[in-house]
Amino acid sequence: MREMLSSLSPVLIALMAGLFTWGMTAAGASAVLIGRSPSRRILDTLLGFSAGVMLAASYWSLLGPSVEMAVDSGTPGWIPPVVGFGVGGLGLWALDNIIPHIHSAGRGREVQEGISTHWKRTTLLILAITLHNVPEGLALGVAIGAAAGVQGGGLPTEQL
Repeated sequence: MREMLSSLSPVLIALMAGLFTWGMTAAGASAVLIGRSPSRRILDTLLGFSAGVMLAASYWSLLGPSVEMAVDSGTPGWIPPVVGFGVGGLGLWALDNIIPHIHSAGRGREVQEGISTHWKRTTLLILAITLHNVPEGLALGVAIGAAAGVQGGGLPTEQL
């Protein structure tokens, strides 16, 4: 499997990984078709599980390798993750304040955030989903790009 993936273009690998994550998201979301009103206990359990998965993925796929690469290059290991986390957080904060989107405030109420607009509810919902997926897409791109570089598919470090 590794040999097959290393022979493919990094763009094709990223496309395949993106389609895989899309498929898994769709499979997870399809659970709503099974039961229309799950109990609060099930919702809390699923929310805790998804939070754990996201934390584990962010550490083992991004923060851990960032620390290792920094240490290998002679930089204190905490600097790249802190800078990247801070810049990413500021970027998402800016996007959240600029892009018009809606949030569910519970009990059927929705709150519009971002720049005031008269766009339809569907457009605002799509923008909210897009805003949510920006960090995941960036993480996927960084992970696949790093893997391509490690497997020899990327630029040699002398050319960077």
